[in-house]
Amino acid sequence: MDSEVVGGIAGSAVSFLLLKLDAFATREWNLQENINRALQNLGIELRSIEALLIDAASKKDPGHQFTVWIQNVRDQAYAIEDVLDMFRLHQEQETGLRRFKMRHSINHLIKDIEESLQRIQRTKERYQTMIFTTIHSPGNTTDLHVRVAPLFTGNVDPVGIEEPTDKLTSWALEEKQKLEVMFVVGMAGLGKTTLVHSVYERVKQRFDCHVWITASKSKTKLDNLTRLVEKFGCQITHPVDVIGLTRKLRKLLLNQRYVIVLDDLWVKEMWESLRLALPDDGNNSRIIITTRRGDIANSCRDGDSIGIHKIQPLSPERAAQLFYLKAFSRNGRCPSGLEEVSKSIIQKCDGLPLGIIEIGRFLSNKSPTRNQWKIFHDSLESELRSNGELSDIVKVLSASYKDLPYHLKYCFLYMSIFPEIDPVKRRRLVRLWIAEGFVIEKSGKTLEEVGEGYLEELIDRNLIKANELDFDGLPKTVGVHSLMLKMILSIAHEENFCTVCTVAPRNLTENTRRLCIQKDDFEVSDQDLSHVRSFFSFGVGELKIGSNFKLLKVLDIQGTPLEEFPSVITDLLLLRYLSLRNTNIRSIPRSLSDLRHLETLDLKQTLVTKVPKAVLQLEKLRHLLVYRYNMEGVRPFDVVQGFKAPKGISALKNLQKLSFVKASVQRRMSRHLRMIQGLDNLTQLRKLGVVELAKEDGASLCHSIGKMPNLHSLSVTSLSMEVPLELDAMTDNPPALLQRLYLKGPLQKFPKWISSLQDLVRIRLKWSSLAENPIPALQNLPYLVELQLLDAYTGTKLEFKSRKFRQLKILDLQQLEQLSSIVMEEGTLPCLQKLIIGHCSKLEHVPRGINKLIHLQMLVLYDMPQNADQLRRLVRHIPCIHSYKHGQLEVFEEED
Repeated sequence: MDSEVVGGIAGSAVSFLLLKLDAFATREWNLQENINRALQNLGIELRSIEALLIDAASKKDPGHQFTVWIQNVRDQAYAIEDVLDMFRLHQEQETGLRRFKMRHSINHLIKDIEESLQRIQRTKERYQTMIFTTIHSPGNTTDLHVRVAPLFTGNVDPVGIEEPTDKLTSWALEEKQKLEVMFVVGMAGLGKTTLVHSVYERVKQRFDCHVWITASKSKTKLDNLTRLVEKFGCQITHPVDVIGLTRKLRKLLLNQRYVIVLDDLWVKEMWESLRLALPDDGNNSRIIITTRRGDIANSCRDGDSIGIHKIQPLSPERAAQLFYLKAFSRNGRCPSGLEEVSKSIIQKCDGLPLGIIEIGRFLSNKSPTRNQWKIFHDSLESELRSNGELSDIVKVLSASYKDLPYHLKYCFLYMSIFPEIDPVKRRRLVRLWIAEGFVIEKSGKTLEEVGEGYLEELIDRNLIKANELDFDGLPKTVGVHSLMLKMILSIAHEENFCTVCTVAPRNLTENTRRLCIQKDDFEVSDQDLSHVRSFFSFGVGELKIGSNFKLLKVLDIQGTPLEEFPSVITDLLLLRYLSLRNTNIRSIPRSLSDLRHLETLDLKQTLVTKVPKAVLQLEKLRHLLVYRYNMEGVRPFDVVQGFKAPKGISALKNLQKLSFVKASVQRRMSRHLRMIQGLDNLTQLRKLGVVELAKEDGASLCHSIGKMPNLHSLSVTSLSMEVPLELDAMTDNPPALLQRLYLKGPLQKFPKWISSLQDLVRIRLKWSSLAENPIPALQNLPYLVELQLLDAYTGTKLEFKSRKFRQLKILDLQQLEQLSSIVMEEGTLPCLQKLIIGHCSKLEHVPRGINKLIHLQMLVLYDMPQNADQLRRLVRHIPCIHSYKHGQLEVFEEED
């Protein structure tokens, strides 16, 4: 593995360790002076090493010796982390004489590490000299060769780029009388350069002057301006600065219609410096920029003169076509017997042209036998490694990883933990990053908000992809490209970041920090795993956990067939994250209170219905998730099953999420002792879910919610379908930041405070049985994207006025039994994309005005009486229509 990648891991390890040292030193643990001084010395030395690693990241690879040196740095960083965690563990356990002996032992361990660092220090000067005497790297030559070689050999493959080529060509030639810029964005290997080269060759002769330059991270502003000036035919004969070159370039391009391609942009400042040199004199000039960095493209977009074209992976059909052209160049057809293995290889390429072309070209030189191809298929991961036949693919992909700042490298490598076929939930991933200590605090933001920013940047950089989007455009689940996953699995394994076990390992390496089990029936109780910090299980068989995880911080064993809470868990005193989601445990022990560092307790979809009072001692707890969806044998109203919270829940003042807590369990107590009244101290809550709310407790809940200024999501369910929700008392200070509101149960009148929620993006009203039409109270909310009314209104007519619901994209109207008419005035719901109407038995006609909803993409009907002729006429413009009768999808046919 090249030293840039290894250095990235070592640099991240050192950076996070320094944060940990600082935090450790500020704890009130009354450290002995000699230990404190030793820790300070370690910090000084590590900062010196960190500076060298950061410098080395931007320079030419000094070779194998330097790689070995930074691996030693990483190992020592891990060793120091072990010492700190052992100290913290013993602080939790020991007192008196044993604590004194422990400190004596810690002191000896620190001295050993100091000696190791001194040995590293003695070689550091030599490598420092090598780093600083090395010229700037000209860039990744392999990356450049793989990307641009087809442009010079004439071996460009047009498969899959015909449509975007036509689209960008039309844009480039369109008469708009102004300078326009197009960023072409996508992950490494998607064919950005190929696409833009195709466009450039088509249009360049239609411009007065044209030039193509490749942006290099190592080039300065002066270098790039010089290259542009020289490519436009002007020789520079004397020294000149950036300002002088900017003026010269503007003069050259003045009154010219020009097209410039800036290929493979990595640094925003490079574009900003060039932008100042480009005149806009109404001559229809064009700039095309290719980049993997979507974050740069987004930050540069300041008006309609700058556009972004996002390249997508090839469709399965196009991917197969391109693969067969490369693998079977004679006729582009797959021989009989190779269809199955070819299909599997194509799936592994996941629509990435770089992988398809390189693998297809490699296989074209292999014997086309099933055995040969099966051997390759099974060894693909090893072929992608640094000494493999297909290592060039990884070198292109790894450039994006190397470009990451240290704090994002660990976050990205974390994706190696999850199986390729399992989408990763966004919120789960962010909570795990926080538990690992990857998320760095920022003033004015919660750790969760900072973590969300990390994920957004990794998505914008086209390293992590959003698999499934929520209604508001945020990703619900994320993943990584198949070939990218193979790359980070290799890095994670070689650098002891994570060990993924698909078969039972005989011996795990001493420094493995994270252990991920992806097989059934796995026993880990017989190995020394004291070095492991995080443990995951994705199998469905039996899992045996021993007491050998003494320094564990993350335990995620959701989905395993557990019937009882493993008692050994309460011995994991440093645990920050515990997920037993989707298991069959029924209770949690009082000894859970020993886990004083716990931040997340995820018991969703378990059989736990009560949390012991001992949980109140978990002062660092941020996420308490205890509920399940019971879909069997209950009314839809009772699907969400919550939990009984202990008296004094308000002690957990760091809680960000609490769901779903039962409000009815304290009914036998006096009114002043009810649990609902204790919620008002949870001022940090972002999400609150309450079930079984009695009518008389509504005012208390409103009072508590009024003291939660940071609340983003609120779900309230009444005691039963017959018991009304009394939520009118929140008149003075409703939560101004509330974005999602779910109310289940009868409402005698619509709460007026809802109309003041200017940030609301989703509201769902179920079984509200309102006599009052809720539409007027909601129609002016500026950011409302989704509205659901399910058995929420007993009136006969809904009218959507012109110029109302300006941002609504999803409208769901179900079980409105008295509804006979829906009117949509022209100009209403201008952004509506999905309309659902179901079980409205008296609604005999489609909504009047539906034909004016020009952005409507989907219409879904459930058990609706309909006039087929009228329906065909009015919904002809809607691309997707589903109509269900008694659960069966009906075929909707257009007239011939």
